[in-house]
Amino acid sequence: MGEWNSRGLRGSAFEELINLTNDKYRETKLAVIQKISTPITPIEIDRKSRHITLAYFEKKSTVDYIGVVQGIPVCFDAKECAEDTFPLRNIHEHQFKFMEEFEQQNGVAFLLIYYTAREKYYYLRFQKLREFYERMLGGGRKSFLFEETEESFFLPEVNGIPVPFLNGVQRDLQLRE
Repeated sequence: MGEWNSRGLRGSAFEELINLTNDKYRETKLAVIQKISTPITPIEIDRKSRHITLAYFEKKSTVDYIGVVQGIPVCFDAKECAEDTFPLRNIHEHQFKFMEEFEQQNGVAFLLIYYTAREKYYYLRFQKLREFYERMLGGGRKSFLFEETEESFFLPEVNGIPVPFLNGVQRDLQLRE
């Protein structure tokens, strides 16, 4: 169990942009994506503000978002990376397993990574994540480098959509054909 307030609001600006993107996709009937909340058990509550000041996660979370894109099930997790090296410890084993099982059921699983220093959004398809993960399990690097990313999966803003991950889903599906 992790402590709730130890993570603060890390990644909240990135998640807000994803939520805005999801709203636009829903409005245009392209996709219905939901943010998955992690259930918490409050331990301490500030009586004046009625805010939770200390809590514990009830169970391990799977991914941040899940939904459907024109009949195709999708799930993804959002991660931020300040360096050009992405540590694979940021993806927990239970998350990796969930995404793997999701893919086995003909869903599309991926990570959205925000490289903060470069101000770039990246769609890491599950197949590429699996390559990095298996390399790590085989005794190789416990991270992957920015140089190892696939150029065609960077996501510049398009038509007012801040993180247009459907472009990544489309490329991902094309590579599977």
